[in-house]
Amino acid sequence: MKFFRKLRQTLISEGHLKKYLFYAIGEILLVMIGILLAFQVNNWNTNRIKRNTELTYYKNFKDQVLDDKRTIEDLMEMNNFNMAQYEYASQIIESNDRNKLDTLGYIALRLTKYSDFDQQGNIYESMINSGEIKQLNNFKIIEGLRKLGETYIYINRMENIHFDFIIQFIVPPLQKTIRLSTNQVEKPEQLYSYEFQNLIFLSIRIMREKDEIYHRAINEIDAITKLIEEEIKVDY
Repeated sequence: MKFFRKLRQTLISEGHLKKYLFYAIGEILLVMIGILLAFQVNNWNTNRIKRNTELTYYKNFKDQVLDDKRTIEDLMEMNNFNMAQYEYASQIIESNDRNKLDTLGYIALRLTKYSDFDQQGNIYESMINSGEIKQLNNFKIIEGLRKLGETYIYINRMENIHFDFIIQFIVPPLQKTIRLSTNQVEKPEQLYSYEFQNLIFLSIRIMREKDEIYHRAINEIDAITKLIEEEIKVDY
């Protein structure tokens, strides 16, 4: 700075006005370049911080949906196992095989079991409410999370329907047919009736629809995970 100050004073004192003007313009340009560089560095740092924040959100979303996927896969396994059991019970009733009364009674009690995801949180709505969505730029990921949230709502609705069906239509006849303290079938005729077989059939229909929506959720999670992985790779 002292060098530039002395140079400016020398040019003025010696009457080199033209050279001084060139010098002054050059000094202004240097100051402007310095300011622009400072802004550029500041913008770069700001964008880098925003990008790191965005990537952190994506990684957190990926971890959350993968955890949901593992839960849903466990529920699918339980749901499918129960369906297979109920179909077997229906076959026992259809063939009127009285030698399998104990097996039928055991499966009848399993009609009170059901898979329950019970996902109360909605990632998309949470993003809206917290303002996180403003930090995200990949609209395909945002749309995928929105659709997944709707699928979770559908899952919860089907599970509520299943629960209500159990309480209203399964539990009452079981209480009249099986002694719950010993699991002993007291009224076999009711278990072998077409009315009870109809209840089994309706249970299976509900569970098949649940299986379809579980698969939809898995497919949507896989699609979101792939989008996030591709987004993260951009920075590597």
